[in-house]
Amino acid sequence: MSTPYDTTLCVEELREALALHGITLPSLGVDILTAGLVALGNCNTATVRELAAALRKAAEQ
Repeated sequence: MSTPYDTTLCVEELREALALHGITLPSLGVDILTAGLVALGNCNTATVRELAAALRKAAEQ
């Protein structure tokens, strides 16, 4: 089971990785109601498309 600290580190890792692709999820954070889960939150369709494109590109490598 992960600790709140582990979850926070995971969120920061994801935030940094997304930033490398110019993607920001403003509501990315630790879900305070459910320990150990990450809240990816809502994002607009443009951000979803950027995220999907970055994942596709990474899968090709």
